[in-house]
Formats: sequence, C-alpha cells, structure tokens
Amino acid sequence: MSEQSIEMAGGVKTAKPKNIFDKAAVGFFSVVIVIGTIGLTCVLTGAAAARYIFRVNFFGFEEIAILLAFWVYFAGAAYGAYNNTHISVDLIDSYLKEGRFKRIMTFLRWLVTASVCGLFTYYAYRFFEFGFVGPLGNFRFRPATQFWRIPMWTSYLAVFVGFVFMEIYFIRNLISSVKALFQKEGN
Repeated sequence: MSEQSIEMAGGVKTAKPKNIFDKAAVGFFSVVIVIGTIGLTCVLTGAAAARYIFRVNFFGFEEIAILLAFWVYFAGAAYGAYNNTHISVDLIDSYLKEGRFKRIMTFLRWLVTASVCGLFTYYAYRFFEFGFVGPLGNFRFRPATQFWRIPMWTSYLAVFVGFVFMEIYFIRNLISSVKALFQKEGN
C-alpha cells in the first residue's frame, strides 16, 4: 500500500483509492454499507415499534434484515480487505523485526490467505449458482424466503461479490509481498 496515500479516520488507517477500479469498488462498498445499515436500523426499529408500541407483529422482518445484513457484512469484509484492516493475525507485523524472515512470513501469510479465500470464492460462486438457477439447473424451484418470497440468490450474491473482491485485494497484497520478498535489504 505504499503507493496509496493513507489518511487517519478515527484512529484507523484508510487507503485513498487512486485508480478507477478501486474508486468504483470503494464507492460501491460505501453505498451498500450506508444504505444497508440505515435499512437494517429502520427494519429493526420498525419491527420493535410494531410489536411493543402498536401491538402488531411485523411478519417476515427477519427475511429483510438477513438480506440487508448479508450485504452489509460482505461489503464491509471486502472494504476491510481493500483497506488491509480485515480480521487477520498480525503477529508477524507485531513481533518480528524487519528483515528477510519477516518478509518470508508475510509472503506465506498472504499466500495462505489468498489460497483459502480463492477456495471460498469458488464455493460462494457455486452457492450463488445453486440459488440462481435452482437445484435442477433449469431456473425452476429456486429457493426463496417463506413470507416475502425474496429469492435466496440475492443474499448468495452478496457472499459471492464479497469473496470476489476480498480475493482481488488479497492477491494484490500477495503480489506486494512477493515484490518485497525479492527486494534487497535497506530498500
């Protein structure tokens, strides 16, 4: 991330997107997170108000909440991967001194992370494909929610899109670690 400018936002380092792909991706993640969070808050507040103030039941609110939560969670995970603030074990960065061994361990960390994420990206695609084309592969009997009949592929798409972007940014970090691994000491 050395080529990207870093800003401090609430104590967390955030990378400022420089290329058009990153600007579009970060813009998409930001919009999804903001709209999803506001929507999720409204749905949960509405369900609580309906139940405890108006004494009626808001049937199926869980279906809407889960859909929004999927999109918020996986857009946030992709944004975290872009920013390099995703959940990870940073023992390497914290406890190892700068040097060749640290660069090797960093490379191995990103290799494992990108490999595992690649595997999960494949499974997320299969998950989405199942929901989109149905179990018979002919666009019939597609899974949907019980009350609102929201197609399940809308939630599965959030998982797939999130993993695709995480994989892109993990591969970016893997390439950066390969470059750092072959740098001479002191560069």
